[in-house]
Amino acid sequence: MDKKELIKYFKSLGLTVHTTTKARGHQGFFLKNRIDISKNIPENRVVPTLLHEFAHYIHSKIEPDMNKTGGTLGMLFKDDSRVLFDELIKVTNFVDPNSLCVRLYEHKDRVKSKIKEYENIIKIYYPDFMRSKKFKEFDKYIKKSDARYLLKYDRVKLIQGGFFRKTTKLYSIDNIEKDFTDMPKAFAAYIRLKSYQKKQTRISARINKYKKYYEKPAELFARLVEGLYLDREWVEAIAPIAVERFYKLAEAGYYMELKNLLLL
Repeated sequence: MDKKELIKYFKSLGLTVHTTTKARGHQGFFLKNRIDISKNIPENRVVPTLLHEFAHYIHSKIEPDMNKTGGTLGMLFKDDSRVLFDELIKVTNFVDPNSLCVRLYEHKDRVKSKIKEYENIIKIYYPDFMRSKKFKEFDKYIKKSDARYLLKYDRVKLIQGGFFRKTTKLYSIDNIEKDFTDMPKAFAAYIRLKSYQKKQTRISARINKYKKYYEKPAELFARLVEGLYLDREWVEAIAPIAVERFYKLAEAGYYMELKNLLLL
């Protein structure tokens, strides 16, 4: 199975195929009977990506609103069990290691470590300090300090004064001790702790965004098709129930033209 053979087959079905676009910043995309494959992806990724996008085409014929809803396992596999879902996640992790979000989890762990580090510094001076409760001593101090802006931003440009006598001050959480020489060490640690908590929230949001994308039935189905091309034996080993279900439905013609690709 090579890309020319695939593209010829796709076009015979009435699909438009482009391989010289940027695919909207993705490796490929499918929309309204059109498949785009990015001109920037390595040659060894072209066929798997073509199959991935063709799977979306087949899915759109089963669930016409799949682009909006993400589809359902019940319609795709006539089964929406947790076992099936877990197997499809394993296939997704094999096909696309980015789905594991390893770097993001590592970054999150480093951030959690920094939060704990600053918490320990605060507890040296305020043993009863708890992150979940108000830090009253800090709140009393910060109201009168320009450092209060660093609770919202890591870097601040503060412009003060009238039209003729403006003054500009630059503050950064990296220079707290230099910019605010009277600030207790525990309070500087608290500002940095709050900054890392914001980072933690952003990282968690990114992880959840990726998980939501990878766990869409539309993506799970497409990566199963892709995985069977990349390493059929391995995918059959890690997802026996999903693969058996897929083959049974394909053989019965449920996936329509996709059955023909299994014979190529």
